[in-house]
Amino acid sequence: MVIKIITNFFSRIFAGLFGGRTNMAIGFYGPPNGGKTTLANRICKDFTGEELGKVSKIPHETTKVQMAEQLKFEHKGRNMTFKIIDTPGIATKIDFEDFMKHGLKEKDAKKRAKEATKGVIESIKWLDDVDAVVVVLDAAQNPYSQVNITIIGNLIARKLPVLIAANKTDLKRANVKRVEAAFPEYDVVGISAKHGKNIEEFYESLYKLSK
Repeated sequence: MVIKIITNFFSRIFAGLFGGRTNMAIGFYGPPNGGKTTLANRICKDFTGEELGKVSKIPHETTKVQMAEQLKFEHKGRNMTFKIIDTPGIATKIDFEDFMKHGLKEKDAKKRAKEATKGVIESIKWLDDVDAVVVVLDAAQNPYSQVNITIIGNLIARKLPVLIAANKTDLKRANVKRVEAAFPEYDVVGISAKHGKNIEEFYESLYKLSK
């Protein structure tokens, strides 16, 4: 009974998200280690029971775009399909020495830096193929960073619908109000993707995103 109630709730939320559409691509963007893949995994597990990608404390774990496609639901006799596009973290500077600080040897660090640079380029290109964007930020970090401003600037220029997920609210330093003050033009929802905290409000905010 509990599983059925949860499934009906998610179906209702995403039915509202799609409105009259039957297909929608949602891009997950943000700086490295903000929790994009963790959030994507949370959503995929809610709908399919399976995770989308690997997470790590090392920055730029996701070096290529990964997608959960053909996530299908039925609501009021209408079939809906959507896909989640989890993109590599955006960065304005990638230095292989930063990877060495996480224990990688120089050769591996240089390889990871090269892959991360390609990932940033790929992420930007994918902005042409998404219908809406969820910007996932670490709520415990400074929201006024150059990277965040670069990301938001790109989205403003493209006039894409945007929702900001202020992630990692389980951390003591997390400050959702600071994120809201930094980006007052967008809806901001505080969540902990890792622990599933406030995930229902996140889905509600996605519903509003399409209106």
